[in-house]
Amino acid sequence: MQIVSDKVVSIDYTLTDDADEVLDSSVGDAPLVYLHGADNIVPGLEKALEGKSTGDEVRVVLEPEDGYGERLAELISVVDRGMFEGVDEIEPGMEFQAEAPDGETQIITVVDVDGDEVTIDGNHPLAGQRLHFAVKIVDVRDATDDELAHGHPHGDDDHEH
Repeated sequence: MQIVSDKVVSIDYTLTDDADEVLDSSVGDAPLVYLHGADNIVPGLEKALEGKSTGDEVRVVLEPEDGYGERLAELISVVDRGMFEGVDEIEPGMEFQAEAPDGETQIITVVDVDGDEVTIDGNHPLAGQRLHFAVKIVDVRDATDDELAHGHPHGDDDHEH
């Protein structure tokens, strides 16, 4: 079965940067399972997997615009420490969930803390980077009606929405 829209795809992958440093990998863990055509993975990788089948191996290098996008200066800002109500220690590298202007959940990273001023970055940690993917397609199957309605695959244990 070929990978096309509305198929549930399982892949083993290793993601590296230009220096061949491993940034993420599913090897030794469960495969990544996604719904093809539902924007569950970065667009360049989804495009590279289109038409492939179980057992195929793909190597692809993605420029930032086909991965997590370019780093945007407007996503870096300084906020008051009071925005982190209930958090006693705030340190660079900490990540928090925040509501984006469009109402979606967004991950922000603390970049710097200077007294009551906290510099945060709403860019994805891999924004602006060239990404090197080595992928093996483990399985391709038809999505269920529920998976199509929800826009993502469900595991064996399923879940409620």
